[in-house]
Amino acid sequence: MNILSSPRVEADAIYSKVVPAGDFWLHRIQRGQTLRMVDLEGNQAADTLFYDASDPLNRYSACDTIQRQGALYLTTGSVLMSTRAQALLEIVADTCGRHDTLGGACSRESNTMRYCHSKEHMHACRDSFLSAIQQWDAAMNKRDITCNINFFMNVPVTPEGKLTFADGISAAGRYVELTALRDVMCVVSNCPQLNNPCNAYNPTPIQMLIWDA
Repeated sequence: MNILSSPRVEADAIYSKVVPAGDFWLHRIQRGQTLRMVDLEGNQAADTLFYDASDPLNRYSACDTIQRQGALYLTTGSVLMSTRAQALLEIVADTCGRHDTLGGACSRESNTMRYCHSKEHMHACRDSFLSAIQQWDAAMNKRDITCNINFFMNVPVTPEGKLTFADGISAAGRYVELTALRDVMCVVSNCPQLNNPCNAYNPTPIQMLIWDA
């Protein structure tokens, strides 16, 4: 963990929006701008995709990011790399300390497998991702939903290499800040998942703030 508070104050932000639990958010972040995600009530999971704004095929790569930083979890100092080995954003402040990029996003299929068949109808992050990217470009489809980051989500890796989904390590008011190193599109699914301890079985809103360079 690399806990670091930000010098930025909310009053100076050029953009602020609260995203309700289960909703999605799509926004362009210009190079040099800084995005802050705030876990308003604690233990929420913000499933996030990043794309090069001018080339959606150049998108966030978990493999390249993990390899570059030599660590599984994301925190202050992590540079998010694209599928073409280009830097997209850097985490410049973090009061949570650890974010997952291995666990992926929930889907109706995974909910059925993980919990029970009666959960199949429940809304999932991949549904939100699909709605968001088609709002950006109607030609995009589920093939364009690839690696994602689960901000504020706790996914410990066991010594045997297995993923576990545990209680969140975030708390009310904790945040993560990212500065864009090129123009990017950011897609967030504010996870609707009621069955995962990562958000304490109680999905809650998050806040998005943006500052100019």
